[in-house]
This record gives sequence, C-alpha cells and structure tokens, in this order.
Amino acid sequence: MNATAWQDCTFTSADGLRLYYRDYPCAVPGRLPVLCLPGLTRNCRDFESTALLLQRSRRVLSPDLRGRGRAEHDADRRNYHPGTYVADLALLLRHAGVERVVLIGTSLGGILSMLIAATSPQVAAGAILNDVGPEVAQAGLQRISSYVGRHTPVASWEEAAAQMRSMYGVAMPDATAADWMAFARRSYSEVDGVPRLAVDPGVGEAVRAAPSGAAPDLWPVYAALAPVPTLAIRGELSDVLSEATFERNRIGLCLLHPLPA
Repeated sequence: MNATAWQDCTFTSADGLRLYYRDYPCAVPGRLPVLCLPGLTRNCRDFESTALLLQRSRRVLSPDLRGRGRAEHDADRRNYHPGTYVADLALLLRHAGVERVVLIGTSLGGILSMLIAATSPQVAAGAILNDVGPEVAQAGLQRISSYVGRHTPVASWEEAAAQMRSMYGVAMPDATAADWMAFARRSYSEVDGVPRLAVDPGVGEAVRAAPSGAAPDLWPVYAALAPVPTLAIRGELSDVLSEATFERNRIGLCLLHPLPA
C-alpha cells in the first residue's frame, strides 16, 4: 500500500455528517476523472488497486458512503438509501471541483451510477456497471438481507478473514487464505487492536426495513444511460445479476450504442 498515492479528503453532507473520500491525483492533464462507487457494505478500499492503475492517466475519486469506512454513521437509518447517497455524491464532486466523471460502480455503486445518469446527465461521461443491472435477483437480495448488519464480532484478523470467507466464499471459491486476509483488511478497521467491520449495522436494518416483495424496476433508470458509453460486467457465479437479466442488459447496451459498421 502506498499511502502517499492519495489524499484523504472530508466534506460535510447537507444534514451535517462528516463524509470521506480518497483523491488520487494525476499529473496528466485534460482527461476526465473517474468516480469509483462501492457496494452496499463495502468502502473505498475495494478500489485501491484499480485506482492506482487508473491514476497513471486520470484522477480518481473513491468515496466511503455514509455509514461505511471512515464516513460518519447516520443516527437515522432511514437515510441509508440511494437518494441520500446521490445527494452526498453531488456534494463530493462539488468539493473536489469536478463537473463530469466516468462512473465505475459495483452492485449498489452501479445503481447509484444509473441514478446519477438519470438525475444529473451532465455529470456522467461514461459508466462501468460491475455485477449489477436494471433488475436485482431475489436470491441475491435475500442472501444480502440475511447477513448484512448481523456479523458476529471477531477477536483477530484470522477470525475476520474466516468470517469473510464464510459469507463470500460461494462467489469466490478459488480465493486463497492470503486473498481472504487481504479482503478482510479492506472490510474491517482496527480499533484498540481488534478488527471491527467498517460498516454501520444500521445499513442492514435499513435493508430489512424496506418493503418486501420484488425489487424496484430499474429499467427506466437504466434507460438514462442511452447517451452514455457503458460497459456491463457480470461475475460468473453472481446471484445478484442473473444471466437472463445480463443478456437483456447486454442486448440493450448494443441497441443504445451500436457497434460501428
């Protein structure tokens, strides 16, 4: 890890929370910056290797959403929803002095990318949607709802790595012990010598408090990407983005952005 590669930045949300992002500066002028948006319980550390690579030619901004990582927790769990996150990200871009970005979003971050394109089309110059699409599979929603915010406290980094493997091993069966330790280091923060998961349990409470039933229809939001060059990526074992939805998603992208003759 090269801690000098980025700057630790904080700003204040509209409702007074102290929020955090990493700013990876780039010496090459003129190219659009990248905004990396993490998944539901994840944080900016997930994008470290990607940001260090992109930083060679572009500035990269990588936030902790409220309640994650180094961002302040929200006492009102009702604020843990996409509308609030999009408003926070607008303030982040203003704080960073950025008007237009290429969006990279994993899971929830991909949904936020779609929402940014829909609500602030002048901001989205391009989008990469990682393991998310206009429909979220029920199997994935149920799995996430079952564990988020319900993690048993751990006493060591070895226990933290084992906990991560127990939750995500089904999606990453080939990961090694070293991989799981690295994953744990991105997922927990050390507090008084003990790893503590870097996400507010209230995030899980907000997920479970949402109305039950089918996930919201995101196809109208996805349609906002029509003028935006977009790449969709699906993990082979994903239970969040089904193969059927991904195929519809892929065909939609081709229709929105036909290949040159």
